[in-house]
Amino acid sequence: MAITSPFDAGLLSFSREAVLRDWGIATRSRHASVLGRQEVLRGRGKFGIFGAGKESAQLAMAYAFKKGDVRAGYYRDQTFMMALGLLSVQQLFAQLYAHASIEAEPAFGGRAMTGHFATRMLDEQGRWLNQLETYNSSADLSPTAAQMPKLVGLGHASRLYREVPGLADAVPGFSDNGDEIGFGTIGNASCAEGLFWESVNAIGVLQAPVLLSIWDDGYGISVPNRFQMTKGDVSRVLEGFRRRGAGRPGLDLHTVRGWDYAQLCETYLRAADSVRRSHVPAILHVTELTQPQGHSTSGSHERYKSDERLAWEEEYDCLLKMREWIVAEGLATHDELDEIDGAEETAAKAARDRAWTEYCGELEQERTVYLEIVRSLHHDTGRQSFEDEAERLLRRSPVLRRDLLSSAQKLLVETVADEAPSRAVLLDWREKQLAASARRYGSDLYSEAEESALSVTEVAPTYPEDGGEQKSAFEILNAGFDDAFARVPELFALGEDVGQLGDVNQGLADLQAKYGEARVADTGIREATIVGQAIGMALRGLRPIAEIQYLDYIHYALQLLSDELATLRWRTAGGQKAPVILRTRGHRLEGIWHSGSPMGGILHLVRGMHVCVPRDATRAVGMYNTLLASDDPAIVVEVLNAYRKKEPLPTNLAEVRVPLGHPEILRTGSDVTIVTYGACCPLALEAAASLEAVGVDAEVIDVQTLLPFDRTGTIRSSLERTNRVVFLDEDVPGGASAFMMQQVLDRQGGYESLDGPPVCLSASEHRPPYGSDGDYFSKPSADSIFAAAYELVRESRPRDLPAFFD
Repeated sequence: MAITSPFDAGLLSFSREAVLRDWGIATRSRHASVLGRQEVLRGRGKFGIFGAGKESAQLAMAYAFKKGDVRAGYYRDQTFMMALGLLSVQQLFAQLYAHASIEAEPAFGGRAMTGHFATRMLDEQGRWLNQLETYNSSADLSPTAAQMPKLVGLGHASRLYREVPGLADAVPGFSDNGDEIGFGTIGNASCAEGLFWESVNAIGVLQAPVLLSIWDDGYGISVPNRFQMTKGDVSRVLEGFRRRGAGRPGLDLHTVRGWDYAQLCETYLRAADSVRRSHVPAILHVTELTQPQGHSTSGSHERYKSDERLAWEEEYDCLLKMREWIVAEGLATHDELDEIDGAEETAAKAARDRAWTEYCGELEQERTVYLEIVRSLHHDTGRQSFEDEAERLLRRSPVLRRDLLSSAQKLLVETVADEAPSRAVLLDWREKQLAASARRYGSDLYSEAEESALSVTEVAPTYPEDGGEQKSAFEILNAGFDDAFARVPELFALGEDVGQLGDVNQGLADLQAKYGEARVADTGIREATIVGQAIGMALRGLRPIAEIQYLDYIHYALQLLSDELATLRWRTAGGQKAPVILRTRGHRLEGIWHSGSPMGGILHLVRGMHVCVPRDATRAVGMYNTLLASDDPAIVVEVLNAYRKKEPLPTNLAEVRVPLGHPEILRTGSDVTIVTYGACCPLALEAAASLEAVGVDAEVIDVQTLLPFDRTGTIRSSLERTNRVVFLDEDVPGGASAFMMQQVLDRQGGYESLDGPPVCLSASEHRPPYGSDGDYFSKPSADSIFAAAYELVRESRPRDLPAFFD
């Protein structure tokens, strides 16, 4: 759908046709909001949050939005989405009802609550669609201000496409000379979040072409602006970001009243034109907005707004003001506007009813099939309770899938001693329903496309007959990155000290000089927006490697990694992806904040990403190569204290591919299996050599990746030979070591092979103190690994193995 300007000529004469179309969209959106709230209150929806009161501003923003632009938004933007033809009323209600179908609810397939919006950026095979042919919206998420960091990258990508020679041709379908804008929206209260200020600062530093709208209705749920913001006014606080002259970095700031449709249209078109041409970012602070339905269906705004405020909101409702303006301008009469309003109300109710009918119809079909089985059971067994169960389910409106499955389980328990043929039919129905629902609600956590990292074929490193030239680990990493930048034109690296310094450990040394400041870029100390910037860039077809300087500082970005990046493909039901590679380094060094290994926390928060833990630089390069050949996001944790260690340089470094989820047996043994990764691998091998000297044969396995974990069953097979296991790492007790134990003993069934208790050897509960002694007494060492493995084996061989430590 193409949207024409509301103006006939210039910025003073409005088109009657466009204005009346806007009036129709505005009233349609308002009726949808009112009806949506009613649906929640009558029990058809679980929760409702709508865009009433923001209609005029969002109509204006839609005029400024062009194909190729990308939105990073806020959960009240329904009018904007409707104006661009990206959301129908029926789809809005399908989302409210949680209709788990991308045909009915294409944004999220029913996985996100109402008020969240997205467009499908991928085809059914997981390949990028042409963003230049569509209006684009990145997927919304609920945590306040969490949409801001990716806005940095959505805008910055346009600068890169404009300024990096050949980039747009190398990655077609994403940019036309970098003319695209990243459009952001946020509520006034969310501007109190740190993510807002970090993102605005980064946008200003990068001069990213971003147009950010702040919808200001004076409150954050019940809390007024005076408690949210210094001086009670975000514009006054933002004043220091204002651009003061040509050639000086900053942002253009605009303030416009949210009920003034004409001024909104003029301001948005002028602001967007400037951003598009000059790449100077802008913020539109849209004030004097109302929220006539309150914050959400969870409460009433009459509880916290004064009578005076409520009266003002009624007088300055943007639809009322828009009506007054249209009539005053002679563009339509009240009767004409009433007619449009009435038609839109009727259409909205019809769309609501269609959405409900389609939602219930799908469930009704499943109930019909199930009840036929229940009645067959009644016929076969003669139990009246089964007929009663069928009648009970018939009274459910709507019936839910969980109702049917709970009923099926109940009947299967009751008929466990029966041999009725219909019981086998019920078992088969249940298995098929569970499988279908697992897919319906759980598909696309990871890529299912041909480009999946799990489909990348292994290419092992090769070496010359003399073993190869010995290089420091950082030199091997540097050579690997050099090869990658040469063959992947859309590859970018960004992070603190990444550019001029080549990162603090020199893995990217001299690459900025070779490939340019845009491709190997320094950033400020802003971990959250480093990750967010990479997400936005990846959504626009680029392949960013975002560096967090030390693993200890990943916490700043963990919320974005968990809530945004890891869930993106899943929550859009395969509609969007952002193949970001997060590069960091961790485990042992010295001191509380440079020796961290919070792997358990990371593992449990980033399902949907791969977590790679290479023990050396060659394995790290192979993992980067694998990830760059695939389309899932990942974290790669390099070994912090290994950059100066020597390794042989493979002759095929650029081709090396490490398959994910394939552990490597570093040393075979028959008495005990030591399962570990990363920096603990050399310690385990050292301990294994000492164990061999006293008669204990230890097998050492490097898991290589924690997510995915051992897809080959290598560790289970090892336990079948050794019957004993030590899970070793540097996380706190119960962290990644417990995760590995659960994977092996529970998921792989490895407990069946054990002749002794599984042992988890991890670091202390406290942080590692500074100094080498602090490290020794707080983290596993070759000594403690030896002792743990020896005592485990000695339990079954007390006569052969003396008690060294009793």
